[in-house]
Amino acid sequence: MNKDRFSDVFSEISNHLKSADLTVVEGLNHICTVLRKTFAHYDWVGFYFADLEKKRLHLKAFSGNPVEHQEIPFGKGICGQVAETHQNFVVPDVNAQDNYLACNIDVKSEIVIPLFLEGKNIGQIDIDSNKINPFTSKDEKLLEAICTLISKTYSTSLLQL
Repeated sequence: MNKDRFSDVFSEISNHLKSADLTVVEGLNHICTVLRKTFAHYDWVGFYFADLEKKRLHLKAFSGNPVEHQEIPFGKGICGQVAETHQNFVVPDVNAQDNYLACNIDVKSEIVIPLFLEGKNIGQIDIDSNKINPFTSKDEKLLEAICTLISKTYSTSLLQL
């Protein structure tokens, strides 16, 4: 990441997680709130974690309007696809996706980045935007770095989510 607002936000999040005595969910909610308030194109930010046995994702933290999708089966929607492919998924226009799960009629685009622990895809950060095609490679790199930070900060505590 270049020295810019993205790296400043990463530093702020990293410092807060290291200095504050937060539970995992409190830390995740803090990250969601900081990201949503900092970037105008982040209209909803959430973390889903996987139940690998049942092949379902569960919403554990978010910032933005409440969504009805508290649980998502693997393979369903963008989040469910990332649970299966283990790869970043940037959707410039959700209307062009056949397998899109609508959370809000205002959402125009989405980015989902998997969160790995010890090589396993255990969750993901999901960001919705009410703008068409707002996500850049800088967004992707920031979110990858945040997922790595979460994995290192909380380690095996993430498995209890």
